[in-house]
Amino acid sequence: HTVLEHGDVKGTLSLLGMTGMIDPPRAEAIAAVHECHGAGIRVKMITGDHVRTAAAIAQQIGLQNPVQVLSGSDLDGMDDATLRQAALDCDIFARTSPEHKLRLVKLLQAQGAIVAMTGDGVNDAPALKRANIGIAMGKKGTDVAREASDMVLMDDNFASIVRAVREGRRIFDNIRKFIKYTMTSNAGEVWTLFLAPFFGLPLPLVPVQILWINLVTDGLPGLAMTLEPQEKDIMQRPPRPPMESIFAHGMWQHIFWVGLLIGGLSLGAQAWAWHGGSDNWQTIVFTVLTFSQLVHALVIRSETRSLLSIGFVSNPKLLLAILLTVVMQLMVIYVPFFNDIFQTSPLEIHELLVCFLLPLVVFVLVELEKLAAGRGWIYDFKRHD
Repeated sequence: HTVLEHGDVKGTLSLLGMTGMIDPPRAEAIAAVHECHGAGIRVKMITGDHVRTAAAIAQQIGLQNPVQVLSGSDLDGMDDATLRQAALDCDIFARTSPEHKLRLVKLLQAQGAIVAMTGDGVNDAPALKRANIGIAMGKKGTDVAREASDMVLMDDNFASIVRAVREGRRIFDNIRKFIKYTMTSNAGEVWTLFLAPFFGLPLPLVPVQILWINLVTDGLPGLAMTLEPQEKDIMQRPPRPPMESIFAHGMWQHIFWVGLLIGGLSLGAQAWAWHGGSDNWQTIVFTVLTFSQLVHALVIRSETRSLLSIGFVSNPKLLLAILLTVVMQLMVIYVPFFNDIFQTSPLEIHELLVCFLLPLVVFVLVELEKLAAGRGWIYDFKRHD
């Protein structure tokens, strides 16, 4: 929920003599308010100006249609129960005092709303201080308002707040993707090492190989994943509940089953090579485990959209990091100097082909998971505001 004053969404606002004419709001402010509605963010106007002025601005920015305005005198006549409902239902409050603004913020917070309050004057300071996020105007704001706020808006543009919300959602999405990627990769390694003895297989990896996998898979691809561009629907989602776990919406289930899948593919490759009498069995399991994690990094770039629709080159840094990691892994396999360090051996063509093909199972199954999740067949991707 965002509480704002009309002065924060316009270019200039002034009453021209007795005509009642007002300057038009900024075009980007109108688009920003519309974007807020799509993102499940309620925009409310709390102003000390005249009721007609507030209603006219609200109509121009698309705040509410039809426009319903409550004045400060209306608020004075309401008890807490009535005002609590009015604070939710009504989006425009005019002729308000600092006490009215503070009271509305408190009532919205009492009902579970996360309130961002914008303001520029001394009389806004109590509400700015009380709000979850107080936002002062940097150009026309008073020192008192800036001191009471959590952040200062340097361009006094409401659209900048919406851009910040969009960027915050992108950052949070990328944090989730990074955690999902690294924990799934580590789970795959744990399952590989843990389950091998139960299938009568020797130790799949030596310590230096485990260190190498963690270095190359969690390093370059993990860092490049933080640069993932925002998803197309990022501002069409409702807000995330404040107490929601970062592992919500199927994330921990994904970590478990994909980690087990990666471990199973690695052990399957090891069993195939071991029982087939290949001396390269350890290099094979080492390579399958590495390549499976790289495929996983590509395919989890969205929770519901296919990699084919996102495009392989929409995050060129991630693609470059994965290609560089593949080259480094091939060097470890085929350069004699690295063979001695990492206890690897050159693979034959058919063995290398197996190492490239097996990880594609991860791609196919995770794509099917996203298809099922996007259609609501598994997990709960519905967020509540």
